[in-house]
Amino acid sequence: MEGIYLIIVMIITGGAIAFIGDKLGTKIGKKRLSIFGLRPRHTSMVVTVATGCLITGLSIGFMTLISQNVRTALFGMDELRATMDATLAELDDATENLFKAQTEFERANENLRMSKEEIVALKSEQEELRNESDRLKEGNERLESTNAELAALNENLSGTNANLEADNKKLGEFNVTLTSDNARLSSDNDKLSSDNDRLSADNSELEERNSRLREGLIAIREGDITLRAGEILASGIIKGGRNAEEISSDINALAEQATRSLIERFGGDEDNSVWIYQPELQHVIGEIESSGRDMVLRITAAGNLVRGEPVRSRLELYPNELIFKKNERIFSKTYEISEDVQPETALKDFLTEINRIAAEKGILTDPLTGSVGRMEGTQLYEVLDSLMDVKGKVQLTATARDETDSHGPLRLNIKVEKK
Repeated sequence: MEGIYLIIVMIITGGAIAFIGDKLGTKIGKKRLSIFGLRPRHTSMVVTVATGCLITGLSIGFMTLISQNVRTALFGMDELRATMDATLAELDDATENLFKAQTEFERANENLRMSKEEIVALKSEQEELRNESDRLKEGNERLESTNAELAALNENLSGTNANLEADNKKLGEFNVTLTSDNARLSSDNDKLSSDNDRLSADNSELEERNSRLREGLIAIREGDITLRAGEILASGIIKGGRNAEEISSDINALAEQATRSLIERFGGDEDNSVWIYQPELQHVIGEIESSGRDMVLRITAAGNLVRGEPVRSRLELYPNELIFKKNERIFSKTYEISEDVQPETALKDFLTEINRIAAEKGILTDPLTGSVGRMEGTQLYEVLDSLMDVKGKVQLTATARDETDSHGPLRLNIKVEKK
């Protein structure tokens, strides 16, 4: 159908162009027109030839435009020829392969004939295999059941293995800890051996002092009490962040200070030397060393002592902190000085309040008096004189004279203002 359509289109196109060319040639002949300086007759011939060329060119162009086959015939002949050659080569290969396939087919037919004979023999074997398969199937079902049991057991074993691994890890960590503890215990054992030797010596000393204590108890009925229980023999600040040897040296220096103070107080008597219980001393040294901070150490009398009795002491340890800064306001209060409220009464109440506040802030009080500060006599009289000159309301304000820590004592500056 496509060819017929092309022929019809070519006829119509050729006729239309011929008609147009004829009309154009006639018109040129009648008007005797000239192209490119040619004579009219020659001009008519050129128009006729151009019309024929146009018919041929438009016909070929139009067919090329609307038909793939024409385009292939005009421009793809070489490619088509190469394609045909390749197709012929493939056809030869296919023919050869067909021949080989026929040969293989004949050979397969022969094998098929032989296979049919084998099938008969195989059928009997198949029956035997079917019976064997049934037996194997039963065995397989038993194996699957066993496999399920083994899987469950394996899962339990996996959980047990995980627990064992965790326990093993813990045991490894525990073993490291035990190794460390063993080394520490060995060190502690050596230290305990040393402490045991020291305790043996202390025990002998205690037996001797016990004998002397019996004598002292007898002397209590006849002698006078020179030291009261809890009385401070010496106190000082022990610096932290050092080793035990340096801390022990400072404590011994403080004990020697207490001994010198007692000798100055009661005279040169060797029994006035301060005796410190060695286990308590080691405990205090350990606390200071482990804390790493400054501590206030007080050496106090362990009990009431009479003259001539060895001075048994007790160690008291407190953290040292800054309580008041220099010139820091501590307390302020307004009093009405009158016949009912004398200056001495007002000042005593004021100092009592300051003592309470300072103790609550953390300044250590005297175990016997409960006081935390000291005032010079001249300062006390100056404040009283100022109060004596005032009648009516007066405001007392106390500030810290110096920086004051837990060790104390608190020294005051007292300001008197008329209100």
